Amino acid sequence: MSAEHVVEVEGLITRFGTVEVHRGLSLRLRRGEILGVVGGSGTGKSVLMRTILGLKRPDAGRIVLFGEEVTDRPAGTRGLLEQRIGVLFQDGALFSSLTVLENVLVPIREFHPDLDDDLARCLARLKIAIAGLQEDAAGKYPSELSGGMRKRAGLARALALDPEVLFLDEPTAGLDPITAGAFDELVRTLAKALRLTVFLITHDLDTLYRVCDRVAVLGEGKVLIVGTLEEVEAHPNPWIQRYFLGPRGRAAARARMA
Repeated sequence: MSAEHVVEVEGLITRFGTVEVHRGLSLRLRRGEILGVVGGSGTGKSVLMRTILGLKRPDAGRIVLFGEEVTDRPAGTRGLLEQRIGVLFQDGALFSSLTVLENVLVPIREFHPDLDDDLARCLARLKIAIAGLQEDAAGKYPSELSGGMRKRAGLARALALDPEVLFLDEPTAGLDPITAGAFDELVRTLAKALRLTVFLITHDLDTLYRVCDRVAVLGEGKVLIVGTLEEVEAHPNPWIQRYFLGPRGRAAARARMA
């Protein structure tokens, strides 16, 4: 694996019973980039992320993180590698019985149990602020937050351990256009300021055009193409043409140029 790549997937095969989701899928995530991952329903975008993270074991293939093969090592057994990765699941996946502050403290206390409590809380509040939440949000429960605030709270937790790579699963799903746009700008700003590498699953064309450096399109059990938006738009696959060059795609492209 090249030092340029922080995640490498080779020949991935994943199945659910007799259903084969990935059929020899290969993909590399470059250090410092924001990679958008798109595809039609059932193409295995979230399954790919969960497999990389060790939450699902592949049926075949190799997964390499930071130059270290982790194919047969499930989540929770990857040691220091897990501290180098942050994850934002859909809708934040917050613990409903914990406040925002307590949610952000969970990974800090798990990986740094000897850290002084006041310092841990200070660090957690810093992450909450970095995610764009007001100070009073720290004491609120997920049920008391708007959809956009829950996403930001989940992002704060994902950033708790100062990760190098951030995995985002549909981060703007369910948000109104203004809130989604603000979240996109936040991701772009944080990626640059914190030197993050981002693996971003989305179906939102505005997000792709606003945020991503490259795009990987999943289909037929593999990566159909990975490249810049201009390279992806030129691909002859019918789904890609409808998705990127249809009315919605053209509007997103024009908005980027405005």
